[in-house]
Amino acid sequence: MQYYNVDYKKVEHFCIKAFQGYGFNEEESKQITEVLLAADLSGIESHGIQRMIRYHKEITGGMVKIDAKPEVVFETPLSAVIEGNDAMGQTLGVQAMRMAIDKAKKSGFGMVTVRNSNHYGIAGYYAKMAAEEGLIGMSMTNTEAIMVPTFGKQAMLGTNPIAFAMPADPVNFSFDAATTVVPRGKLEVYVKRGNGLPIGWALDENGHDSDEPDRVLSNIINKTGGGILPLGGSGEMTSGYKGYGFAMLCEIATAILSGGTTSNYIYKTPGRSNIAQCFIALDYGMFGDKKEIEAALSKYLQEVRDSSKAEGEERIYIHGEKEAESVSRVLSEGVCLNEKTYSEMQMIAEYTGSLEYLPELGESVEK
Repeated sequence: MQYYNVDYKKVEHFCIKAFQGYGFNEEESKQITEVLLAADLSGIESHGIQRMIRYHKEITGGMVKIDAKPEVVFETPLSAVIEGNDAMGQTLGVQAMRMAIDKAKKSGFGMVTVRNSNHYGIAGYYAKMAAEEGLIGMSMTNTEAIMVPTFGKQAMLGTNPIAFAMPADPVNFSFDAATTVVPRGKLEVYVKRGNGLPIGWALDENGHDSDEPDRVLSNIINKTGGGILPLGGSGEMTSGYKGYGFAMLCEIATAILSGGTTSNYIYKTPGRSNIAQCFIALDYGMFGDKKEIEAALSKYLQEVRDSSKAEGEERIYIHGEKEAESVSRVLSEGVCLNEKTYSEMQMIAEYTGSLEYLPELGESVEK
């Protein structure tokens, strides 16, 4: 599979114009684009512009309601529940985290759950929103059932990522991970590349290890059994039940607390996603001097970096460092796109009337 570097600013401009072509206003289009390309900036191909084709299908299929009017259906000084009414996940996510941040600044803590949303991009984006405001941030989302519970062969939970961010020096601590071995987007990338899956990532419809990404994805889409394994793998020997448990925590914080839909019912209502999400902001000034707390975290993180390295290794990374270093590289070298993703962008450009903004491919790169 051939990859090419494409100028970041041109990709960004194209995305904004494409989303406007679907009918979103300029502010919404910029919000959606910022969240979407935050993944590419961080070096996370699975959740970046390669996901444009998914949004295209969901927008044109009516699953995403462009003119949706989200509404707050329950609220306290510390919490709220938003009925998303099938709005775009990124615009809902930004709205909900801003509300959580406002509550945390007033009362020390804010937690907002959302029901009947759509895919919202990378969870880490929303956690970082809070960290950039001097708060601890957390975000979670459930997804279509894709995870097979320990000892099962039917997908019952989503990839259910959990993200956490907190200010630190010189780089904010930022953790964002699916509770499956890999997210669905990784399988999509492997299909595009024509690569087989490593054994231990996924199960076929009979509950057996599978190295066929197209088969696993087809089973997930058609609800015919199998799926991706929990973080830790199958059974109990490598602690797969822990990943299963983390996914369940996410399910409770999102679907259960919002009065929404659990993963095994997502995409089962015709024309609706029914995804649920959770956004948390915490002012750690409730526990003492904020600068002292940040300094203590920064000191510990540096001690981890400086600790003894395994043979042949030169560096220990803190969560968020690789992503932060990727940003300057992508801004300088461009977004790394494979040829199949680019062909999808061409189709989207023709559909949305944004063909004049489609960036040209740059030099080919090894991937």
